[in-house]
Amino acid sequence: MDETNALIEQRKAKLAALRARGLDPFRNKFSPSHTCAEARTHYVEGLSVAVAGRVTAHRDMGKSLFLDLRDGSGRIQIYAQKNVVGDDAYDLLKHLDLGDFLGVRGTLFTTRTGEISVKAMECVLLAKALRPPPAKWHGLEDTEIRYRQRYLDLIANPEVKDLFLKRSQIIRTIRDFLHSRGYVEVETPILQPIPGGAAARPFKTWHNALGCEFYLRIALELPLKRLLVGGFDRVFELGRTFRNEGISRRHNPEFTMLEAYQAYGDYETMMELVQSMIVHVAQTVLGTLRLEHRNPEGRVVRTIDLTPPWPRVRYKDLVRERAGSDWFDLTPQQRRERALQWGAEIGPDYEDFEVTQAVFEKLIEPTLIQPVFVTHLPKELIPLAKLSPEDPSTVEVFELCMNGQELAPAYTEQNDPIEQRERLEHQAGGERQKLDEDFLVALEHGMPPAGGMGMGIDRLCMTLLGQESIRDVILFPQLRPRAPAGGSARPATPAPGSQSTPERPQPETSREDG
Repeated sequence: MDETNALIEQRKAKLAALRARGLDPFRNKFSPSHTCAEARTHYVEGLSVAVAGRVTAHRDMGKSLFLDLRDGSGRIQIYAQKNVVGDDAYDLLKHLDLGDFLGVRGTLFTTRTGEISVKAMECVLLAKALRPPPAKWHGLEDTEIRYRQRYLDLIANPEVKDLFLKRSQIIRTIRDFLHSRGYVEVETPILQPIPGGAAARPFKTWHNALGCEFYLRIALELPLKRLLVGGFDRVFELGRTFRNEGISRRHNPEFTMLEAYQAYGDYETMMELVQSMIVHVAQTVLGTLRLEHRNPEGRVVRTIDLTPPWPRVRYKDLVRERAGSDWFDLTPQQRRERALQWGAEIGPDYEDFEVTQAVFEKLIEPTLIQPVFVTHLPKELIPLAKLSPEDPSTVEVFELCMNGQELAPAYTEQNDPIEQRERLEHQAGGERQKLDEDFLVALEHGMPPAGGMGMGIDRLCMTLLGQESIRDVILFPQLRPRAPAGGSARPATPAPGSQSTPERPQPETSREDG
């Protein structure tokens, strides 16, 4: 029997002994009057309080003992004396294990070292932890455990919990900002008969009652545009989106996306919205527009300045600047050869515009650290956007790039049903079953001119909170299944083409990828 299993058996024996005495911790009730933080903040000598939390430290002094109790708000010290709480309660306290939950009623006082504490009068065991905490209880560092057992990460690393509390504040502030602008929040289907709004590989499922295949949505776009047709002039959704593609430090197959649409707006309208929203969120949640990203040793490696206005630069100008002023004068074959020389990942069936996009992603996007609006992308990349009047080979679109990644694409929405059908048919390669006919029929009923934008919330949180991996801003990121005891995990079966050739560049032809 290994050490962990031996400790588990010891804890089970303690639980059995308690139950034999008629004490079942899982049946006890307790109502705290204060959180640990409130008890400390509202300190008055002798104030009666009732606090509850997890035992994270235990110091036996003979006829008295000290405990550290931690709840969702923080920590407070408990001081218990045998002659005050009684023999039975004191014996219970002496045999507590780290991780147990305890309720304490008592009075506040300050120790000789100046620490605010609760002098225990009554103690109630509220839950018995049958597993011991990680060996490094304070400051859990094992990445595998941190991601697989996030609850241990949250217990052991207060800064991780603070990060996720800030993520919650970011999302709440985004909602408040959009509501203040007159936007209405809605919910649209996650299960869709046709996965539209992006060029991405979907997850498939089967609906037994209807006897047909459904897909988990890859974007929120098309249902929200139907609402523009129906008279919702300003609408947004914050929801989970799914793409059956690679996992990396910037990609998770399940991610949170914001999409917002405004009737009678355009990509310029969305540019102002995105800039104002991110600036407002940073000021509200972080209190600063200067974002410091640090390495594991705590040294600042980059500073991102969100002070508006953010510059604008055209996609073709950036490509010429980084890939050569003659880039768009080359033949498609010459562009492919040059791109391969630079190490861009290009599949054998890539079209010419995809080669240019692969170069953008390889040479340009990683260098865009300060916020910048990259505008007027090739029309083939975004079939749902309106053509640019001054350059019909491009569309009225921007991608907000920051911290070396794309955060928020937005564009002037295509509302011409005839042109929209032609462009979607081209994207589908003539396969009519891939067209969302319901969306096209909706457009034929008339959609007002509009601007729309999408934003990957996880990537935004990475940027605002100084995190380098998307897994550090998602509470429960996807991981390879753990190998069963005595065996190995079954190797994943890649989707066709996912390993042997690079995935086609999908520069968020919907809005944002996870």
